Formats: sequence, C-alpha cells, structure tokens
Amino acid sequence: MSIDPKRLRCAHDQARETLLGARNAQGHWSGELSSSALATATAINALRIVQRETGTDHQSLIDGGLYWLAKNANDDGGWGDTVKSLSNISTTTLCWAMFEEGDKFGDVKKRANTWLEKAAGGTDPGKLAPAIIRRYGKDRTFSVPILTHCALAGKVGWERVLQLPFELAAFPQGWFAALRLPVVSYALPALIAIGQARHAHRPTLNPITRLLRGTTRKKTLSVLQKIQPPNGGFLEATPLTSFVTMSLAGSGMADHPVVKKGVEFLNQSVRPDGSWPIDTNLATWVTTLSINALGDSVRELLTENERDKIRDWLMAQQYREVHPYTNAAPGGWAWTDLPGGVPDADDTPGALIALKHLGGDCREAAELGVGWLLDLQNRDGGIPTFCRGWTNLPFDRSSPDLTAHAMRAWQAWRGDLSGLHARIDNAYTRAARYLANSDGPHGWAPLWFGNQHAPGEINWTYGTAKVAMALNEPAQLAQPGGAMRQRGARNCLLHLQREDGAWGGCENGPASIEETALALEALSGMGDEEGEDGADVQAARDQGTNWLLEEVESVAWKNPSPIGFYFAKLWYYEKLYPMIFATGALERLDTR
Repeated sequence: MSIDPKRLRCAHDQARETLLGARNAQGHWSGELSSSALATATAINALRIVQRETGTDHQSLIDGGLYWLAKNANDDGGWGDTVKSLSNISTTTLCWAMFEEGDKFGDVKKRANTWLEKAAGGTDPGKLAPAIIRRYGKDRTFSVPILTHCALAGKVGWERVLQLPFELAAFPQGWFAALRLPVVSYALPALIAIGQARHAHRPTLNPITRLLRGTTRKKTLSVLQKIQPPNGGFLEATPLTSFVTMSLAGSGMADHPVVKKGVEFLNQSVRPDGSWPIDTNLATWVTTLSINALGDSVRELLTENERDKIRDWLMAQQYREVHPYTNAAPGGWAWTDLPGGVPDADDTPGALIALKHLGGDCREAAELGVGWLLDLQNRDGGIPTFCRGWTNLPFDRSSPDLTAHAMRAWQAWRGDLSGLHARIDNAYTRAARYLANSDGPHGWAPLWFGNQHAPGEINWTYGTAKVAMALNEPAQLAQPGGAMRQRGARNCLLHLQREDGAWGGCENGPASIEETALALEALSGMGDEEGEDGADVQAARDQGTNWLLEEVESVAWKNPSPIGFYFAKLWYYEKLYPMIFATGALERLDTR
C-alpha cells in the first residue's frame, strides 16, 4: 500500500496550520486539560467542610460540582477520571461519598451503590476500605487520601484510615529518600495534612509516638506553609490541594493560612460548567511538544520575532533557584508556567530540545538544564521524575521513557557544550545500559502515559515509541548492542500494529490518533536497510500512514484519547495531544 505524496503533503500542511493556530495570545501553547470527576469530587468536599467550619458561603460551587458529577456519571453508575474514562473504584468512591440517599440526587447515589457493590462487594466500610487499599498496594499516596475523604464525609470510620507519619516531614529534606516515606516525593503536602487529620481524629495509643507527633505538629505545619505556592495550588493539582484543604479544615484548622490559600485556588480554578480539571494547565509541556513536533521547520513556519517570543518565554520558565518543594537544584523545567509546578525529568528534556530547534542565544540555559539532568541520573543509569535516589515507589523510580528523553536532550546539545562532553558520554552509556535492561514482554513501559484498555493499563506503544526515537539516533546505534536494541523496538512496534494499520496502547487495543502517530514517528527513523526487515517496516509505515491520513481528512484526528497518566493512576486527556502527535508524525514522514 503506497502513499500518495500529494495527499501526505496536504495532510501535513493542514496539521501544521491547525497546530500553529492553537497558540494563545502570547504566542505559545497552553492547551486544555479534560475536566475530572475525581478533582470535582475532592473540591466539593473541601469547600463543603470549609463552609461548615467557617460559615463562608461556597454553596454555588458545591451545587455546580454536584450537578456536573450527576450529569457525567457513566451509564454503569460509576465514574472515570475523565468523561471518556472507564469507571474505576477510586473515582467512583470519591464521587459516591459526595451524594446522600433520598435527596434530589438519590438516583445517582443508588446507581453508584450498585456499581460499588459489584466492584468492592459493597459500600460497607469493611468492604470498601480494603478494596481501595488493594488497588494501590504498599503505596499509600492515594489510598489514604481517598479514605480520608470518605472519613471526613462520614462514610468510613477513622480506624480505616492508615496513619501517615507526618512527623517525618520535620526531618531535613535531604533525609527523605533514606527515610523511605510511604508516599512518593510529590505527596509531601498530603503526608503532612492527612497525617495530622488522622492524628487529630484518632491519635495513637503509643505515648511516645503521640508525644513525638504532638511536638512536631507546628514544625510540619510550617513546612507545609513554606512549600505552598503563592496561588495556593500544590502542584497546580486540584485533588492534592483539596485533600490538604479538607484535612486541615476538618481537623480544627479551618482558619489556617494554608486552608485559606487552598480555597482561593479552588475558587480560581473551577470551570464555568461547575467542574474542575485535574491540573490547571500543561503550558510548558505542550509548548515544547508542539515545537519539537514541528522540528527545524519552525524556522520556516515562524517569524524570527515569533520564535524569539517563544524562546524567551520558555527560558523564563526555567527554575534558577533551589525549589522549595523538592529541593531540586536550579536548571530544570516544570510542566506549567504557573507557580505550583515542580521541575521534572520529562519537561526538562522537552524544553532543551525545543530550545535547540528555536535557535538563538540560549546556551547558558541549555548548559544549566543539561547539567540538571546529569545530576538527576540514578545509580541504575535511568532517570527518575523529580528526585534522585527516591526509588521506593513507582513515580520515583527510573523510567525508560524519561531516560530516552534525557538521552535525546543530551545529544541535541553535546556539540555545543564541550565542557560537559565527558559527563554526557558517561551518562549516555549508563542510560543506554539501563534501557537494555528495562524492556518488558511487549517493549518498554512508560511512566506518565497509560491505556485504560490494556492489561495492567500499560501503554506499550507509547513507551516503546519514545524509547525507539532515542534508539534511532546515531549516538545510540554506535553503542554496543545499539542496533540490536533498535531492532527489538521495531519488532515490538510492528507486533503492536492493528490489522487496519493503526495502533492502540496494546496488542489489538482500540486505535487512537496519539498512539498511531507516535508509532509512525518512531518508525519513520527505521527501515531504510535492504531486505525483508526494511520491507516489513515500510509496509507497516505505509499502512499506518494511510490510516492517519484518513483521520486527518475526516477531522477525527482532533479527538483526544485519555492516555495521560497523572499522579497516582489518575487519567486525563489533553486537547492538543492528537494534533501535536499527528503533526510530529507527518513532519517526519513527509520529509523522509
């Protein structure tokens, strides 16, 4: 199945034009995250408790959120994280706890009861609480907040809420990795606030532990206040901010400054339809993704003034001081341009690669960013998200997709940073060794993206495609075993392709624009060799390209899929993702 070059060029031009047209008034991209039932339920509970404890009127926001939840329940009576997501026990439990029997939403409550009876065996605390804990295992990052939400809503007793050791937050931040906290690094606010709520409602009988928690209470509250962003939103995340707000307000601290700022954030982030998104925006992330999808063509498509504006804005998002939240050194980028962001190892490589495409005077920023990534590398050679050495729980471990992204950023700037050549080369070799040892049965599993239809929700297509893009580069092919690893990634992607030419997140999974485009972008850098292997790649690429072209021509390509994983297995979709990924694939396919 051959590709009509004129048809490809037309779709390519259309994708470019659409993506460029999605910029905001400042000239970069801000995107639009999906509304979240989970975020909406937690915001309702936080505002409801603050209203009860202080007498301030938040009823219109509470009612608006309840109406939105009632309207957007799934047909089976449960809720997923987005309006396109399958019902899950976490979100359904959080939403269920916000409705009462016999009121105007009684039917919504009844149907949610039925769903939970099937999923958890019942809504009795003895059934529901263990089901929530089982979902997350030893990671308490989200199971304890869900049960705290339910306890504060009067749905479970406090004996069902595991105590979080908030007193550990009184130790120096450099000790946290060694202390092996029961929550991931980004959840420190929840550790403090929820831990204090549980202690206030059901203190331990151990006199020594009770004394320790009593004496560290003020200190840990001071830590919490110090790391709260000026706009009140921890990580710009509605759920995390809501959990902190409801926990303090429901424990006799409704007038605490952290609570007041949390309420301000919730008031500012609610949407006109009554819902809340899971996070305010991914402006930095989607801007770098857009620039990198367009590649070096940005120098033709954008005027010098337009490129300068984006570059200056992007460099202004680089953290130049130690971050108060994670204690991260200067040099990284977060996902957002808002104050709740935290520098991380996916947005930083994205920004570095985008700066390379944009050109101009950004060598100092690049050197700082490359050094930041080098310092983050774990002992196993992989790259974690936020903090080096936090390897106890999933979102703090090394990840193949982040590692591959960092490798591409190092190589993009290696020629301009002679003083870092030795460090880059050493880190690159260690990272390549990590990738060689981290593949699974269907390729490489990503950290921040998933697929709700896949076994274990693992998006093999996303992870393998992102790793393959690093494996396609000459520096990686020159590594011992580099060609073999590329061949392995190629074979995995070919195996994951559907009969119609598209890709989902797993074998025979439902097709999506995002996953198909990513697989095609990865395969665009393969298959030039002679023989059967090259022919197989060409055939798969042509079939997939024709599928993508049909979607672009039918405008279905703008329809986003919930493939984004947020903190603690929360799903989202982003309006720009299908347009960005499709543009990236067509850019490479049309310029082969």
